[in-house]
Amino acid sequence: MTVDAYSDSPERSIDEPIHIDGKRHLDEIVDEHDVVLVDFFATWCGPCQMLEPVLDGLAAETDAVIAKVDVDEHQQLAGAYGVRGVPTLALFANGEQAERYTGALPADRLRDLIEGYTE
Repeated sequence: MTVDAYSDSPERSIDEPIHIDGKRHLDEIVDEHDVVLVDFFATWCGPCQMLEPVLDGLAAETDAVIAKVDVDEHQQLAGAYGVRGVPTLALFANGEQAERYTGALPADRLRDLIEGYTE
């Protein structure tokens, strides 16, 4: 099931990752939610596939919104954010990019990162 982020209110928790369909959509998600972790991924990427269940769990367990951007489908968007390798994780807090990591991070590290901005 894909969440229709256009109809979600900022106060409502989103318990699963949102698949981004373009720059406008990503901008809206970042503007509407306090903390957003964006996963720039590729379907063919092994580490991206390993990270997927971790991100699914974080979407359900934390107050952050998890957004997923397929870099093959959205090459210009990935380029605009300087993505040169996948997975790249960008954390936005209060509408601004606060953190950025390339490579798969363990669940506890990602949880601590998110909680640092949601508390």
